[in-house]
Amino acid sequence: MLFALTSVFGKRRKATPVPPSQLALDFEDDSPAAPRRPQDAEEMLATLRSLGLRRIERCRLTRNRNVMVSYRGRDLRVHEGYLAAPESVHRAIVRFIEGRTRAERRAAQREIVSFRIEMPLLEPRRRERTRPEDEPISAKLAEWHARFNAEHFGGTLKVVPVRISRRMKSRLGHYSAARAEQSGEIAISWRHLRRHGWTEALETLLHEMVHQWQDETGRPIDHGRAFRAKAREVGIAAAARRAPARGN
Repeated sequence: MLFALTSVFGKRRKATPVPPSQLALDFEDDSPAAPRRPQDAEEMLATLRSLGLRRIERCRLTRNRNVMVSYRGRDLRVHEGYLAAPESVHRAIVRFIEGRTRAERRAAQREIVSFRIEMPLLEPRRRERTRPEDEPISAKLAEWHARFNAEHFGGTLKVVPVRISRRMKSRLGHYSAARAEQSGEIAISWRHLRRHGWTEALETLLHEMVHQWQDETGRPIDHGRAFRAKAREVGIAAAARRAPARGN
């Protein structure tokens, strides 16, 4: 869009002819207008489609601090911070989804994560406490955390609480990333321990320590290629394959 400044420069007086030696200029802003950024999920989807996105039908904005862009089938989840990203990053999101080669998708992924999203500080969440009767197990898991740290991570991981969770029903374990004044934390399901035993609980602990390693080395906390490589290095399966028993 052009913005003509006619109120000052655009009008010329007929009574004052321009001498041949002078160059007459019309002062108009002929620079291209800045592209309008999408404001919501619907506009983000429309923007991506205009850049070549084909396979996605639905878009949802998230505030997930670990996974910035993900999709499954026809559904796309993208962090709301990418609404303000430049067109080059939006094009990278399209290449990440539509890319035909692994190299193309990896290059797009690097460009996506290179866009820094400023995230507001969150109030530390109130975490579940280990029950008094579970404290001895928690202490024993903390000892194994120190042992695994020395054996598999060169002692580089921070000392974090390892608690027993009685609330956890659908997961074997969980690593909570460090936030503001709150340290990282590992939780192991009490149901998992009760049903599958100590050996498998230790493997779950090591699994969560790989997530801790991701967090403390600035990597995304996910089950992607870096996680799988580290999991193989420490000698565990990349994915938890059991489900803890439901009920008491």
